[in-house]
Amino acid sequence: MCVWHPFPTCLVMVCMKKNTCIALLAVLLFTACSCGVPKTRKPPTFEHEIFDKLCQKLEHDGFDAKKLNSYYKNPAVTFEQSGISLFFRHNESRLNYDQFLDEASIRKARHYMDTHRIWLIKAEQRFGVDREIITAVLLVETRLGTFLGGSKTFNILSSLAALSDPDNREMFWQYIQPLTDMTHGEYDRRARDKSQWAYSELKSLLAYMDREGLTDPAAITGSYAGASGIPQFMPSNIMKLAVDGDMDGRVDLYTHPDAIMSVASFLHFHGWKPGMDHKDAYNVLLNYNRSSYYANTILEIYEKLQKQNIVKRARGGKPWGRNRGNRPGPGIS
Repeated sequence: MCVWHPFPTCLVMVCMKKNTCIALLAVLLFTACSCGVPKTRKPPTFEHEIFDKLCQKLEHDGFDAKKLNSYYKNPAVTFEQSGISLFFRHNESRLNYDQFLDEASIRKARHYMDTHRIWLIKAEQRFGVDREIITAVLLVETRLGTFLGGSKTFNILSSLAALSDPDNREMFWQYIQPLTDMTHGEYDRRARDKSQWAYSELKSLLAYMDREGLTDPAAITGSYAGASGIPQFMPSNIMKLAVDGDMDGRVDLYTHPDAIMSVASFLHFHGWKPGMDHKDAYNVLLNYNRSSYYANTILEIYEKLQKQNIVKRARGGKPWGRNRGNRPGPGIS
């Protein structure tokens, strides 16, 4: 390896011949510049060419080459090294789910149920999913649509999918190595697994864009994990379970009617039933997020909203939902 030394030997030599010293300096300067090794390690530079093999693979799988070319030549489409690094550092247990259980959050959830009462009723009638559980999910996912995430979904999925290429994977390792406790082997296995998963989700995203006539790959934003919209659906779930709630001819999960109806559709598909017991409700919610912290929090919010509903009805107010009787209790530890 060639390393630039700040004090080359020739600089401290006493040159008996002026021309000889000049020649030595020229050789050293040329060597240092041609190697280009910096004093400190910097993250690798990723260009659009990193997606070339990915584009070829997508084209082979039936996607239009002209569209792919326009997407990946878009200046807003970049390799999201900072964003996808979270896949190798993120720890679910560190998330503070208690923030959704305080009185201020529950009050906002009740207000949301009043504001969007018509759509919640329609979702409940169509899918048999309690409006309180729909609201609880939306509260935790995006604070009822007020925090949608700023990551570009297309970039995140493309960047992860591009790690199927060994050269890309090794280049990204140089960036992530100081930021993770993983060994190189652990990183390599996780990167390969995640690239396969991301490629499948990327294909669903492209299919969704084609179906909805979307042409800007950078327009869809969401979490670092590739989920988007108010309910934070992955593209595969958008294609399979998202619903046009307001019947405007398109599925737009950044609108509340479509988000509400789509959460109900998702939970119904995975087995939610009115009056289901605690254990079954918990297991259904794990399909939304494979985290016990997450499922426990959703159930606790659900119970708080149902109790508030009973109190409101007892005081003569208009209830948010029907009393199911057999409600899930506090979360499972």
